[in-house]
Amino acid sequence: MQNVKLILTDIEGTTSSITFVKDVLFPYAADHLPAFVKEHINDENVQAALQQTAQLAAEDGDVINADETDALIAKLLQWISEDRKATPLKALQGLIWKTGYENGDYKAHMYPDATEYLKKWHDSGLPLYVYSSGSVQAQELFFGYSQDGNLLPLFKGHFDTLMGGKRETQSYLNILAELQKTHTGLNAVDVLFLSDIKEELDAAKEAGMQTVWLLRDSDIPADAAHKAVKSFAEI
Repeated sequence: MQNVKLILTDIEGTTSSITFVKDVLFPYAADHLPAFVKEHINDENVQAALQQTAQLAAEDGDVINADETDALIAKLLQWISEDRKATPLKALQGLIWKTGYENGDYKAHMYPDATEYLKKWHDSGLPLYVYSSGSVQAQELFFGYSQDGNLLPLFKGHFDTLMGGKRETQSYLNILAELQKTHTGLNAVDVLFLSDIKEELDAAKEAGMQTVWLLRDSDIPADAAHKAVKSFAEI
């Protein structure tokens, strides 16, 4: 990698195991979502998420009134089972996960090499940012309550699907525009994006960024379209 001035990293499969999210966080949110929504029904954040859920459901042709709590909960649980990256679902999951983290019900998984090199890069003065399909709040909780302690101070900022889908080139252009507000003179080629998903890397590369493909548990193809590594130590 040449002349990297800033690193943007994915989480699942990149800094951390996919299984933690799929086997711990998602089931926890699904189990606690119905009771959480009903207990916090007057919370403005919950109300906003329910209204957005009704709007998205209507776009799918499923008309649900914003006050039909049980029907909205059923729709949210359906989206969890479908692994849909819906913004209101992500917001509610973040609120639920916050309770779980604070209660000590779990700690976020980190690959040892990811923690080691994120700390080294931070200490060297390299700005670190996160782009994940999880909400910014969920990202902050993840790194704030990791098995390796509070890693949140390592990062200067976080981006989620409000920037756009992770497989869309425009999303990375949107992120670059946000980064340029803080980092004057930053160009796309100065940014290194790390991910385990080829289609995300394709989109980032199309936007002009440098890319590294994390293939922790898979063979590296001979004709890989991106620099491919097994760990952060190889970057």
